[in-house]
Amino acid sequence: MAIWNREYETIDRDELEQLQLERLQQTLSRVYRRVSYYKNLFDKIGFDPFDVSSLEDLKKIPYTTKETLRLAYPYDMFAVPLREVVRMQSTSGTTGQPIIVGYTKNDIEHWTELTARVLSAAGVTEDDIIMISFPYGLFTGGLGFHYGAERIGASVIPSSSADIEDQLTIMKDYRVTVCICAPTFMAQLSEIMDIKGISPAELSLKTALLGAEPWSESFRREIEDKFSIKLFDNYGLTEIIGPGVAFECEERNGLHIAEDHFIPEVIDPDTGEILDFGKKGELVITTISKEAYPLIRYRTGDLTVLYPDGCGCGRTLVKMGRVSERVDDMIIINGKNIFPSQFEKIIEDVVGKSVNFQLVLDKKDNIDNLEIQIEISQDIFSDEMKRLTEIEKNISREIEERLDIIPDIKLVEPRTIKRSMKRRRVIDRRNKN
Repeated sequence: MAIWNREYETIDRDELEQLQLERLQQTLSRVYRRVSYYKNLFDKIGFDPFDVSSLEDLKKIPYTTKETLRLAYPYDMFAVPLREVVRMQSTSGTTGQPIIVGYTKNDIEHWTELTARVLSAAGVTEDDIIMISFPYGLFTGGLGFHYGAERIGASVIPSSSADIEDQLTIMKDYRVTVCICAPTFMAQLSEIMDIKGISPAELSLKTALLGAEPWSESFRREIEDKFSIKLFDNYGLTEIIGPGVAFECEERNGLHIAEDHFIPEVIDPDTGEILDFGKKGELVITTISKEAYPLIRYRTGDLTVLYPDGCGCGRTLVKMGRVSERVDDMIIINGKNIFPSQFEKIIEDVVGKSVNFQLVLDKKDNIDNLEIQIEISQDIFSDEMKRLTEIEKNISREIEERLDIIPDIKLVEPRTIKRSMKRRRVIDRRNKN
């Protein structure tokens, strides 16, 4: 199995912890001297960043939250002068004030190294032709993977500005072997191929790296079977660096975290208590190599599990479970805490495949009402009414049995529900009445 940087990806655990400590000490010194938020915080709690002698000392520092970063807009969290910042990118701002992040030359070098690891772990080599369908604007996915792909020596096609049908033509004519995109893009591509009568056998595609939004194992099986390719998951977020924080290897039994650059923790999202390996909670990350935008104990909002187990690929880096839920995804329906992923699993079980859906919440007689709109393939949708009614009943029954919620089920035609890379599957109208 290919390992891009064997020195660090298979590093001895004791050596890794010593490296982490040295880099943590440098990072804490940097933020204390150059970021007013951290200086004021450390002084307030009596924390001396120059007296850190163990990784355990990190636990003395309170968590950094997204709200802290929003209040620091635009540059107050930068740890270098703007003249040393060679690139700026940002979050989408769809849920509030966007967060601007900066990169020094060294940050870009590290980022390139990290995305090269992600690609190499998925079997990508200099012989591949890679189509990057992530946006190349302020979103970090496009440029992040572009540099890593070029570092590996692959041929790169920055295709994201083209219409999806044109991208399909590019994929076919240019003999693309690797596609880097969101799951939404892959689903749309599959639909368009069906409409146009294009067989996956007409493509040269062998691998796809999906990110930027959650996707299920059912979706993996469906796309892999249809295209005869392998799908690989990867994890990253703009605030930390972009793609490159964690990645699947060819074993595909968890995502390796680049611990030589990031220190991960998992906490109880309600109490802040640090959880043991194997317990699900909110992922917290400390950057230990970032120069322009270092973050200490940043609460990502993503729910996952950490696994210390070894891996057949030979990497010694700790693994995290695939992220399918966020803390802020949780919805409360008549007093019950529910995640959209729970509905997704039930719908997939009943329908037998991954489908696009959305939850619409409203109030009726002061009681929460849930309507689930589900896209059904054209062959099913055009079938007899009896079969459609049976599907609706089965989904409703399963949701009632598993979640103790009685929803209204509405089957809709394909491509009825709007798709977007940063899609939110919940429309909540309860506070608008």
